[in-house]
Amino acid sequence: MENAVFSYAAFFLSIIFVIITKFLYQNHRNQSSSPPSPFSIPIIGHFHHLKPPLHQALQTLSFQYGPILYIKYGSRPILVVSSPSAVEECFTKNDIIFANRPLTMAAEHFTYNLTAPVWAPYGHLWRNLRRFLNLELFSQNSLQNSSIIRQEEVHSLVRQLFKSSNADQPQKVEFRYLFTLLMFNVIMRMVTGKPCVGEEAAGTDLGKQRLRNMKGIYFANLGMNICDFFPVLRWVGYKGLEKNMRSLQGKRNGLLNHFIEEIKQKKTSFLKNAMEMNEEQKSTLIETLMSVQESEPELYSDDVIKGVLMMMFVAGTDTTSTTMEWAMSLLLNHPEELQKVKAEIDDQIGHERLLNESDLSKLPYLRCVINETLRLYPPAPLLIPHFSTEDCTVGGFRIPQETMLLVNTWALHRDPNLWEDPTKFKPERFEAILNGERDAFKFIPFGTGRRQCPGSGMAIRVVSLVLGSIIQSFEWERPDKEMVDMNPALGFIMSRAKPLEGVCSRRHSMTNILSQL
Repeated sequence: MENAVFSYAAFFLSIIFVIITKFLYQNHRNQSSSPPSPFSIPIIGHFHHLKPPLHQALQTLSFQYGPILYIKYGSRPILVVSSPSAVEECFTKNDIIFANRPLTMAAEHFTYNLTAPVWAPYGHLWRNLRRFLNLELFSQNSLQNSSIIRQEEVHSLVRQLFKSSNADQPQKVEFRYLFTLLMFNVIMRMVTGKPCVGEEAAGTDLGKQRLRNMKGIYFANLGMNICDFFPVLRWVGYKGLEKNMRSLQGKRNGLLNHFIEEIKQKKTSFLKNAMEMNEEQKSTLIETLMSVQESEPELYSDDVIKGVLMMMFVAGTDTTSTTMEWAMSLLLNHPEELQKVKAEIDDQIGHERLLNESDLSKLPYLRCVINETLRLYPPAPLLIPHFSTEDCTVGGFRIPQETMLLVNTWALHRDPNLWEDPTKFKPERFEAILNGERDAFKFIPFGTGRRQCPGSGMAIRVVSLVLGSIIQSFEWERPDKEMVDMNPALGFIMSRAKPLEGVCSRRHSMTNILSQL
């Protein structure tokens, strides 16, 4: 009997030994082919390493473990890359593999069944939406057609500043409100044909409240939250996050339905009075989408239309207005660079007219300032996440299927191995790149690969036009001797922690032109 017990015990111990040995061997083999990774804790993974702001925490880990980093945030495996070679490999050799987005709570609730262009799965729908955006909104011809909207809104901004400024006494200006108003008006006019807040109401409490309401509904919230990494928190309704998302989406959907219904009524009215229509009447984005829907109803559903409209507001407002605010913050802190921009504009444009978009190619230093702003303060310090659909290799490391990819543009843009004095504001560093030097994936504020931001061209145009116009028209300085606070706020978008204020006074050489606007 004792011999039988001993035999069974030995048999089971042998099985356990084989299993443990195989597990340790497999684990060692996986570790040897996986990217470097810090110490993790069961269930939470590397959560304890990731303190806000996340992009800086990941940068610190990359300094220690290298530019290709593997972490597990709760239930999700994540690949973090922060070197040009790793970025290039992800978005050239593995571009199709990483062409999808991870499924998140925000994507479920805000992207109309994953039909919004930014979050649509890679495939037939996405390719058609991308083609539509490139042709109807962001092609050179389309940008030229919409330039009148940007020009008129910039003139409106300049008029507001001119009226509020005093010929003898400089006035304090809050940039955030003005830049946000301008961008919402530009996008709103492109989408519906009407501004968000008319110029006559811009300075009123009613106008400011309307803008706050719009921004509250269409703020950029494509980032992930803790429920995406710990699903159990979603099941228990953690902090009401999902409930709030449903409520917000209801508001968005209601407003978009209102915009669409207005255009439908307008179209009906035009059909009844077709003889009164003339060539100066331009189609809005809603009208264009509805026209395409008539010819391709199976592709351009109501959800697809609303997904496109929603992304125009979410992706095209805060990101651009925030870049303008960072640029003015940097220029106010660096008056010599501000004077160089002004001198370039005075030399190329003069004082007899306001600059326009056709002048921007003559202002390379202004473009360098904008690029340097995007380098130091990229709108999305961690690009919108990507997601691997099959196994692949990056930097010689094995990356399993269903791994989320984060590109740390903050770390990439501030890498001392890539940039001399990486934390300093030096616009001149971009002169070589503008003259044709390849940037080798080290400067990617709009992403890269097949899913890079399609609206980058329009964003650069409007930022250049706004900054150039207000620098040409007015003198600017800091409110006091203290340097402008450059601390960013926490969030998906790299915004300033505090709204920027500047002191504005009229340029005497521009008074006649501005008084005639």
